[in-house]
Amino acid sequence: MISAIANDTDADLIFAQQVIGYGNEGDVLLALTTSGNSQNIIDAIITAKAKGMTVIGLTGETGGKIASQCDIIINVPGKSTAYVQELHLPVYHALCLIVETSLFGNKK
Repeated sequence: MISAIANDTDADLIFAQQVIGYGNEGDVLLALTTSGNSQNIIDAIITAKAKGMTVIGLTGETGGKIASQCDIIINVPGKSTAYVQELHLPVYHALCLIVETSLFGNKK
């Protein structure tokens, strides 16, 4: 899908196009961006909100432009790209665990 979108439209809209195709009202978009200013992520958030989706943003210390656009913003205390990405790891693993437990119970 990624190469088809990039070939047929502006590659900056690559994630927004996927939200259009896969997202439904009531779904949740998890938007990851170190700076909070990535235009392709901002476009995906705008699209998700227009479709009635909830948006959780995962970003660095300031939250950038997406901070005001997300329903929930999770800022990690870092500024450098590599450090922010390292701090994101346990956060999105915890989010996945919460979702799995909610959907499938606590199966050990």
